[in-house]
Amino acid sequence: MNHSPGDSSATAVIFDLDGTLVDSEPNYYEAGRHVLAAHGHPGFTWADHTRFIGIGTRETLATLRAEYGIEAPVEQLLAEKNEAYLRLARESTEAFPGMRKLVERLHASGHSMAVASGSSRAAIEAVLAGTGLDGLLTLHVSAEEVAHGKPEPDVFLEAARRLGVTPDRCVVVEDAPPGADAAHRAGMRCIAVPYVPETATAPEFTTAGLLFPEGQPAFDAQRAYTWIATGT
Repeated sequence: MNHSPGDSSATAVIFDLDGTLVDSEPNYYEAGRHVLAAHGHPGFTWADHTRFIGIGTRETLATLRAEYGIEAPVEQLLAEKNEAYLRLARESTEAFPGMRKLVERLHASGHSMAVASGSSRAAIEAVLAGTGLDGLLTLHVSAEEVAHGKPEPDVFLEAARRLGVTPDRCVVVEDAPPGADAAHRAGMRCIAVPYVPETATAPEFTTAGLLFPEGQPAFDAQRAYTWIATGT
């Protein structure tokens, strides 16, 4: 079924950014490792980082600050990490091919779309511009703009408000358990494409209407589009 642009009958689709639309987690890991090392805590590993995939940057840094006993305030750590991340993001961030196909298909069919992310607005804009998706995904909601980050539903509810649709007419595309949980709390359907394969059996993903347990390598844009458009 095709819809004209802006057709109010079309399901709206809200994409998470990092690990869902783009493979930015390696850059976030490097940025976080850089900040922790600068504050006297080298040795932060990828396994350490995976604990925080899907959780907002501010919440992540608040937890790490407490765990490592870092004296610098969260705002300072946030500014340092954003600076390091933006430098990396501008140099190299790739959109997942299947996700690009899905975005293009949804746009051509008139579905309203938004990005709702735990990243800063500056990071969202830099990544989308670098991947060329900024022309198709023009509405962004950052965790900076709402009271609480994921797994709270705030970013998704704000995206729906700005799109002018009710939560029950939205589908969220997510890669992490906290994001799937946030979608469920928001009253939205969810497509889950786990970034970390080991999380595919996480209880939060049981609420997803469509799950690709093998992650991005198994993601099928046509199957996802059909499910969005028809619910089956």
